[in-house]
Amino acid sequence: MQAVILVGGEGTRLRPLTSTVPKPVVPLVDRPFISFMLEWLCEHGIDDVIMSCGFLASGVHNVLGDGSAYGVKLRFVEEPDPRGTAGALKFAETMLDERFLMLNGDVLTDIDLSSQIDQHERSGARATLALVPVEDPSAYGLVHLHDDHSVRDFVEKPSSDSIDTNLISAGAYVLERSVLELIEPSRNVSIEREIWPQLIGNGLYGFASDSYWLDIGTPERYLQATFDILEGNVQTSVRERLGDSYLSVSDGAEILGRAIPPAMIGSGAQIAEGAHVGSLVVLGQDVKVGPNAVVERAVILNGTEIADGCVLRDCIVAGGCRIGKDTQVLDGAVLGEGVTVGADNVIAGGARIFPGVSLPDGAIKF
Repeated sequence: MQAVILVGGEGTRLRPLTSTVPKPVVPLVDRPFISFMLEWLCEHGIDDVIMSCGFLASGVHNVLGDGSAYGVKLRFVEEPDPRGTAGALKFAETMLDERFLMLNGDVLTDIDLSSQIDQHERSGARATLALVPVEDPSAYGLVHLHDDHSVRDFVEKPSSDSIDTNLISAGAYVLERSVLELIEPSRNVSIEREIWPQLIGNGLYGFASDSYWLDIGTPERYLQATFDILEGNVQTSVRERLGDSYLSVSDGAEILGRAIPPAMIGSGAQIAEGAHVGSLVVLGQDVKVGPNAVVERAVILNGTEIADGCVLRDCIVAGGCRIGKDTQVLDGAVLGEGVTVGADNVIAGGARIFPGVSLPDGAIKF
């Protein structure tokens, strides 16, 4: 069976991580983000995947190749201009079979796609939307169902006193090819706002699931996804790599200090004497953590060097950064690729430092 993954967005909310790297291939734990979705699809027998790309499309293709490393056949289609969720699907029409999946590429989930497809077949649906519950549905569009799982209506961003369901669309759809007939070609079309309303009462169904689901659109959610993968809250193959100890240390890593699980330590990484790494930490390849430094609840990507006495907590540091002695990076801060931060700085409060920036000693005290 086929799947179309929409990955055309620029990932602006994830900058500076996406300033130099396309969002689908931003590293998440130990692999490109989108590979978690490819693994999930493969587990449910989907082996033909079309990537609908836009921003930095060649970068996505260069990293993922033909898909053989992930057990699928990958093909790529690049929109000539932004065409919305339905417009992107229409642009790929010539490549699509009679039935296929359409997926939002920003999502980490372990929804049971096989059960969703089975329900779709049994109901004779034209489109079946995966639905998941969320704690605060006021920021989303709610979906009401009839007893037979057909969609009754949608409610966009309801007020708190009018919420009577917590089910929202999970961005995973089983579609019949006939849905493409409703999409006008060569223009920007939203499948959520323009196509689904046409299908209410005419073959639109919902598949409710209580599986893990997270839209990774912000640094906060990127960190949450990392922690959930490390803790095994979402089903991925990373759990096997971590083993019963919840600690993965790659060959060539050197740990003279402490590494507290759950954590993943990349090849060539060095944790100096007196340093404390973990819990909930990913250290990429060749990361160096200096003496008496503390790294907790953080992602530190390949080749970054952290000097003596630093404290990094609840933060993301991209590859190739240099962080000077006794500097603190805290509370949701994000450093882009190749950033240099001198000694005795405090970067916190969700601050974002863009790629290549250099800060001298003592320049920032948030």
